[in-house]
Parts: sequence; structure tokens; C-alpha cells
Amino acid sequence: MRPPLFCVEGLRKQFGERGLFDNAALELQAGHGYVLSGANGSGKTTLLRILAGLEGAQAGRLHFRGQTAAPADIPESWRREIVYVHQQPYLFHTSTEKNLEYGLVQRGVAAGERRARVDEALRWAGLADKRDVPPHKLSGGEAQRAALARAKLLNPALLLLDEPTANLDGESRKQVLDLVTALCIDDHTVLIASHDPEILRLAILDRLKVTERQIAAEEG
Repeated sequence: MRPPLFCVEGLRKQFGERGLFDNAALELQAGHGYVLSGANGSGKTTLLRILAGLEGAQAGRLHFRGQTAAPADIPESWRREIVYVHQQPYLFHTSTEKNLEYGLVQRGVAAGERRARVDEALRWAGLADKRDVPPHKLSGGEAQRAALARAKLLNPALLLLDEPTANLDGESRKQVLDLVTALCIDDHTVLIASHDPEILRLAILDRLKVTERQIAAEEG
């Protein structure tokens, strides 16, 4: 088997006297999709934030592409390849198009190529008619689809999704589920923290669970 794309070892995370992880370990293989479950407060969101370098820990080491770093001290090169989509996506107060374009501008992609790639991403997300709409006028489902499209545009090596269907129902939830499924079969490595039974049932995802301050693989 190939070496894992991303590893966590010896992870210990506490908030005061409250412990979330105690010498926990995790391995993510390139091109695989994973769904992470666990009780409320078990540490799912915290784990995603640690993997993204947004939060520290009392102990632990992260390994990515042959490099090693401490939590919250990851190299800038990692940040360009690990993308975290929040449960409540943060969108800039511009337009849907400008939000999708932002990461490409930061990476120095030429204007013509940016336009073509953003056009494709808007169509992929079903937001072609929302190009000029400011984020505050998008529905919750549309905002989540915009965040997923923005993440897809960056072609991350590791994509972290925090409860992507939370607070959605009906057609909005189905549309987001379809995009999440598409991302998982598009040769990305994806880790999804979710309670959604539809996501938990996706056969294309390996199941992980946070329990007793550890991260364990689940069968079936």
C-alpha cells in the first residue's frame, strides 16, 4: 500500500480539564473519501481545524507529503493544498463570481483562465445565474454550493468539509449532497465531518468515528 497522504500521530487536545483527544492517530490515503461521525462535542470540528492548521494542540505531529509539522505550525505550502470548508461558509462581501475567483487570483492564475475556470465551477454548482449576486442574497444552500465550488477550483490535495448539509432540507440539501458526492468520486482526498444519515450511508466513503478520545475506523 502507498504511504498515506496525511497522518496524525500522538494527538492530544484539551480545553482546560476537558479532553477531546488522547494520543489519537489518523491516516488518510490519497484519493479516498472519509466520513467522520461522533457525538456532539466529541471533537469532529476541532479535528478538522487541527488538520487545516487553524488550531493547535497540546501534543501531536502531522505528516503530509513526506514533511512533518506540529499542529497550528504547518508550512505555507501545505495551506495551498489543504482546504477547509466551514459549516457556515464565510463568503466575502462582493459577488458569487468574485468569491470563486479569489483563490485563483492569489495563485496568480491569468485572467482569461480564471474566467473559464470560474464559469465551469458556477455551472458545476448550479449557480451560473447567481454570478453577480452578493453572498448575503444567497440562500443557505446556495452559499454552501458556492463554498464547495470555490474549494473545488483550488484542486486541493486534501478537502475538509464540516457538516456540509447542516441546517439544509429539501432540494437544497439534495443539491449539496450531489456536489459532495461528486467531490468524493473526483479523485480528491476528502474528509467529511457529518451527522447526515445520507452522507453516512455513502458506500464510496470509509467510515471513521470519534469515540473515547480516539479516532477509530468503522466497518460498513
